[in-house]
Amino acid sequence: MERSRASSSFLLLFSVLLLFLCSFTPVCIASRLLQVESEDVRSSLLANGLGITPPMGWNSWNHFNCKIDEKTIKETADALVSTGLAKLGYQYVNIDDCWAELSRDRKGNLVAKKSTFPSGIKSLADYVHSKGLKLGIYSDAGYFTCSKTMPGSLGHEEQDAKTFASWGVDYLKYDNCYNDGSKPTVRYPVMSRALMKTGHPIFFSLCEWGELHPALWGAKVGNSWRTTGDIMDNWESMMSRADMNEVYADFARPGGWNDPDMLEIGNGGMTKHEYIVHFSIWAISKAPLLIGCDARNATKETMKILSNKEVIAVNQDPLGVQAKKVWLKGDLEVWAGPLSGHRTAVVLVNRGLRHNRITAHWKDIGISPNKVVEARDLWKHKTLKTRFMDNLTATMASHSCKMYVLTPIS
Repeated sequence: MERSRASSSFLLLFSVLLLFLCSFTPVCIASRLLQVESEDVRSSLLANGLGITPPMGWNSWNHFNCKIDEKTIKETADALVSTGLAKLGYQYVNIDDCWAELSRDRKGNLVAKKSTFPSGIKSLADYVHSKGLKLGIYSDAGYFTCSKTMPGSLGHEEQDAKTFASWGVDYLKYDNCYNDGSKPTVRYPVMSRALMKTGHPIFFSLCEWGELHPALWGAKVGNSWRTTGDIMDNWESMMSRADMNEVYADFARPGGWNDPDMLEIGNGGMTKHEYIVHFSIWAISKAPLLIGCDARNATKETMKILSNKEVIAVNQDPLGVQAKKVWLKGDLEVWAGPLSGHRTAVVLVNRGLRHNRITAHWKDIGISPNKVVEARDLWKHKTLKTRFMDNLTATMASHSCKMYVLTPIS
């Protein structure tokens, strides 16, 4: 309750500040958004009980793009189980764009592409469910999806929601291409209500790329909302998504999460240490952890990163508070956020090109002065022998990080 009141106070102050700035900068768009919520939108709260912690799973787009078929999806489900990733919480197997025929059937229903999904989506969902996993699907709040190879759901929201529910779909990623020019705040709630009307719980992932500040209105409509454009498999893209997502930290909560896009770990565009930074920041940011590589052929190095139980535990912590960038100087940063049990998660990031030392001070990360803490190194899987008071310092290489959980010693 205290956190809820704090969030409401922050939102009020934020809106007032934006209104003030409106005369001087384009940021007034966000302030207008705080006023456009009609009673109709307020009543469409997506109370589906899902997303109490950030979703975990796999998505086809980052690695396969449009080159997907039911064999790949089935083999991926098998791989999540056989590698042990499923037991760690990776439960969603999400089909992205390009799964349907370009034309609907005579009744206006979406039809799975016969050449790549001949058994249909319901059969595929049944297979995924038989493995103890959940199936995700993709659509668009426009006339076509972004690939323009299949129809979007604009104007067919109730019909498509019923179709997804009848197939046993558990997750819907809803994109924003080829729309009618109306605001996402008008189009997305229509699908939200349609999903609720089916009575079948479907995690609703809003993918409007952060353009209309969905963190300000997404909690009333979906379970997660993209705060950024699409991620690419390189350091600059990954870190820029982390930065854009961090701005909205106060709006994340159980049931609704900021989404800086899917994981690129294992796709080959970054180094091992850069991928560790990627996973660490996504975890402490309470971002959805959706694997974006070919899970069937992941290397041992990739598996070691994705299966770090201690880092996953930070992401899935029941307190559900997104970390913030609490200190920065040049290329050096400290990210921190509270965890349950009076603990604190900390990530020290060296974005520079040289080895460097970073110090996390208690006053910055929210620990009481003179408090003695025990530090657990989540990538070395060991508790440091030293006890720390007032601060913690670590040295790290270029484009790398340290991640700790700090526990007060009584």
